[in-house]
Amino acid sequence: MTKRMVVMLAISGVVFGGVFGMKWFGNQMMNEFIDNMPTPPVTISSTTVTPQQWAARLNAVGSLVAVKGADLTAEVDGTITKISFESGQSVEAGTELLSLESVAERGELARLEAQAKLAEIEQRRREKLYKRGTISKSEYDTALAETNVAKAAVEAQRGRLNLKTLRAPFAGELGIRRVALGQYLRAGDKIVTLQSLDPIELDFSLPEKQLGKVNPGRTIEIVVDALGGRQFSGEIIAVEPKIDAQTRNFDVRARFANPEKVLKPGLFAKVTVNLGEPTQVLVLPKTAIQYSSYGDSVFVIRQQEGGDAEALDVIQRFVTLGEARGDFIEVISGVKEGDEVASTGLLKLRSSQPVTIDNTLRPEPSLTPAPPQG
Repeated sequence: MTKRMVVMLAISGVVFGGVFGMKWFGNQMMNEFIDNMPTPPVTISSTTVTPQQWAARLNAVGSLVAVKGADLTAEVDGTITKISFESGQSVEAGTELLSLESVAERGELARLEAQAKLAEIEQRRREKLYKRGTISKSEYDTALAETNVAKAAVEAQRGRLNLKTLRAPFAGELGIRRVALGQYLRAGDKIVTLQSLDPIELDFSLPEKQLGKVNPGRTIEIVVDALGGRQFSGEIIAVEPKIDAQTRNFDVRARFANPEKVLKPGLFAKVTVNLGEPTQVLVLPKTAIQYSSYGDSVFVIRQQEGGDAEALDVIQRFVTLGEARGDFIEVISGVKEGDEVASTGLLKLRSSQPVTIDNTLRPEPSLTPAPPQG
């Protein structure tokens, strides 16, 4: 019985050992087959390292301000009896905008004018008497002073009456009307905003180390995202000579023609100050760069070693990058002019990875990309 069990165990060991051995051998053969399988090519888009003429420039962010701008307010208390403007209206300097109740003021003016006229008559009468020697010079001087006081009172009252009428202090565009007919206003109450929009100015700041690079008359360009990325050209009109002690920046003001009046006070703008003549740089689309904390790189396309003339693969090269403009970025080192590099599908690539190129749907990069419409 014991001998039979030993034989059975031996036979079982041989059978199971053979099964596991065959499985191990099969796995080894399968791994060797997979390791020796050719890597399938990855489909990518490609682009070429090209030279472009780029001028040195400074970048900043600024805010548009009106050359002339004011919140028009009531100068005296009173009830609105007339409104002569609409929201958004264009007006010329001196245009009447609003009138306040002025019956009492007009009545007072009439009284003072009557007094002034009476004082003038009395002065002329005393002048004749003085020339005849009937009265003294002091009596004539008193009459003359009384006339002048009466006339001054008239002018003062006319000034108070004028405060009852609001006029545009300069030509420009009115904002939203904040008052209604019959409303009682107190001095200082806001009535409407008036802005002169053409031309318009832009304020921005630059670091102190750039102070010697900008001066009045230099051309600048701005891009306004709120207007769909539209570009505008202007020129610097003033540079603040004092450096801010807190920020170590200095202020710059530029002016832009704004005939369409699309630029509005308060809008933010991306500022570009061009410096000097353009120089040649090598550029690639930003999509061709693989960014990493270990270093930025590109995949250069080459003919595959040992393959036919149409077989391609890639080799990874680390690059030094410069300034970015639009969809492009400057490549300082790592590639040369004319090198063809992968521009899409970078996450699938490694050195010696076979590739096929399909540029059918490749996006075209631009120095001034427009935001998508929709």
